[in-house]
Amino acid sequence: MRRALVGVVLVWLVVVAAAPALAGERYALIVSGASGDEKYAQTYDKWRAQLSKLLTGKFGFDAARVVVLSEASTQPGLTSTAENLRRTVGSLKASLAADDLLFVVLIGHGTYDGTIAKFNLVGPDLDAEGWRALFDGLRGRLILVNTTASSFPFLDAISGPNRIVITATDSPAQRYETTFPEFFVKAMDDPTADLDKNGRISLLEAFIYASAGVKQYYEQRGQLATERPLLDDDGDHRGKEAGAPGPDGALAGSTYFDRDLGASAAGGASAELVRRRDRLVADVEQLKGKKGSMKEEEYYAALEKLLVEIAMIGRQIKSGS
Repeated sequence: MRRALVGVVLVWLVVVAAAPALAGERYALIVSGASGDEKYAQTYDKWRAQLSKLLTGKFGFDAARVVVLSEASTQPGLTSTAENLRRTVGSLKASLAADDLLFVVLIGHGTYDGTIAKFNLVGPDLDAEGWRALFDGLRGRLILVNTTASSFPFLDAISGPNRIVITATDSPAQRYETTFPEFFVKAMDDPTADLDKNGRISLLEAFIYASAGVKQYYEQRGQLATERPLLDDDGDHRGKEAGAPGPDGALAGSTYFDRDLGASAAGGASAELVRRRDRLVADVEQLKGKKGSMKEEEYYAALEKLLVEIAMIGRQIKSGS
């Protein structure tokens, strides 16, 4: 049993290392909330503009599939209110297919009153559970990056199969303004963030880069860090810091900001193989979320079956058949 388990793990590591982004469409939602101060407004405007430009430029997102809600919007339907947010996410949920990806970034203020964590919008705010309800029933892969203070409760609320959740803090009590968004946006446009030197930046690499930037920021000022970013991508509602041991990181490490050129160029049977492989990878993530409720032998038998199928499809894709 132990030898078989080692074999399964090795196969999984190979699969994860080689697995590109989903072959479906890519959508993005950038939400810049209430600033409360002109200084913050200017900073949030800068981060929002940089992020939007990178997505539609460098990473080739279709501009029609990138929605920006902000306090500064002159279009009533694009102001960052709870009503506009619900309508926008509802529309996205209706559009997304199982092979698609939705990248959501929250920029602004986060608050915690000792019980409830919220992201500050224009008008009534929305708490972590409210955001969870927004994404219930969402098909495809969800990436949520909450860059604000007191963002930790969002990790528990949003965590689930085929989801990647990043928060700027590891505690709701970390209420000071965060530097994480600055370094996260920088990661997307800094070649040194490409740790494996494959010419692409994964979500995991961006998280590691941003986490290192946050740490260095406080060390250089001789200050105690008031933010500790976390990442969860195995659906266990826990998360971990960059470099810490634990299962998180596999899905984020195989999710890239740019479209997989091989997948997008593939046609006919090859494109269908890519879609089948991505669905199986998503099935692995869902299975991992059920591990605690399954017998060990049953779990590893199911895992091995999925990994073998993925490996076989991978060979077919590589051979061009």
